[in-house]
Amino acid sequence: MLDQIRQFILDNDLFSPTTDTLLVAVSGGQDSVVLLDVLHRLGVPLAVAHCHFGLRGDEADADEQFVRKLAKQYEAPYFAEFFQTKAFAQQEGISTQMAARALRYAWFEQVRQREGYACIATAHHQRDAAETMLLNLTHGTGLAGLHGIPAKSGHVVRPLLPIDKPALFDYLVENRLIWREDASNDSPVYQRNRLRQEVLPVLRDINPNLDQTLQITAERVGGAEEIVRRYVQDTAAEAQHTENEVTYLRIDTLRKTAATALVLHELLRPFGFSYLVVKDIVAAFGAEPGRQFDSPTHRLVKDREQLVITRRNLGNFGTHQISVGQETLKIDGLHLRLVLHEAEDFALPRAKNQAALDADKLKFPLVVRRWQEGDWFMPIGMKGKKKLSDFLIDQKIPLNLKDDVRVLISGDGKIAWVIGLRPDDRFKVTEETQSVLAVQRM
Repeated sequence: MLDQIRQFILDNDLFSPTTDTLLVAVSGGQDSVVLLDVLHRLGVPLAVAHCHFGLRGDEADADEQFVRKLAKQYEAPYFAEFFQTKAFAQQEGISTQMAARALRYAWFEQVRQREGYACIATAHHQRDAAETMLLNLTHGTGLAGLHGIPAKSGHVVRPLLPIDKPALFDYLVENRLIWREDASNDSPVYQRNRLRQEVLPVLRDINPNLDQTLQITAERVGGAEEIVRRYVQDTAAEAQHTENEVTYLRIDTLRKTAATALVLHELLRPFGFSYLVVKDIVAAFGAEPGRQFDSPTHRLVKDREQLVITRRNLGNFGTHQISVGQETLKIDGLHLRLVLHEAEDFALPRAKNQAALDADKLKFPLVVRRWQEGDWFMPIGMKGKKKLSDFLIDQKIPLNLKDDVRVLISGDGKIAWVIGLRPDDRFKVTEETQSVLAVQRM
């Protein structure tokens, strides 16, 4: 099996087994334990990531402790995150499973970028691909849904995809590996489990090679999708551009495409918009600006001549502290650089992405967070305070870009800088200033 997986990695150009470091998603179940052991035996540099979704009480705690020990056994760096999944699902109006998926992949990517890892490896295998293909077909899907689970999508790779479930179990037994059982995998509450327990056994009676047959069908569908992909790619080159993690799509270009809804759905697939929502977006092309559409991870706003797409806030952003002497902060796409200067001969910056603050007026630790309703500050050059919500309106910040506005707060609770927009007058540099903290958004 090791040789088969090694060849699959090379044939599909998933990653370099000798030079790329992988962040391996490990739940503690059979599949992820096999994945971790296989990659280790293949000599792949790796780190371990574990998600605790707060759904299974003591069992989930035990899973986390098990994976932590497993990472230590393989001498791999270990990362764990504890999510309030039900609260997030209720907040976003989505299922618990969808919430868990959105949270974990967003966090995996955050860790990957922060630590400089090449890829995120998940333990999806041949049977998972077959189940996904049938579930997609049941719910309604486009071409992408009919090729099941791709071997590589973005920075996510799936080295076990050619391996069937029985072979994975045989590997566990032969190598005397220990794993954790998740009782929710047998619960009929989840659609995938009902498909696995009630539907697939019947289909396998009809075709004992069902998983392999579906894999071949997926390959053929993938060929047809490649033709569509090239057309969509040409459209994207003309209609789409991205600045500062915000994506823009020109409406006039989209109107001229054949099968507009299909093409737009493919363009919006990385952002998680369903086909039905995309049809509503197309219908809104002629509507007044400001129409808003949400996916589990992104928000799209119909502006005058373009569609504006931004990442949504996945739950509460929380707060991040900056200690005395700290020179950088990298969080969720925000990179700040902090430098302390003597005030004498210091030249005040004019760019919006820089702020010069009187260091002696700041109290540490500083805090960075997203703005909230009720926030107020004293914009530099103005007298009196102003609600931040009103300030953002005055600045004509697009609706979905407001969600990502962040504030730098002094330890006494006062906003010192609306990052990238305006410092607070109370922290401005004056003739009496002795030390200046220069903060730049990179």
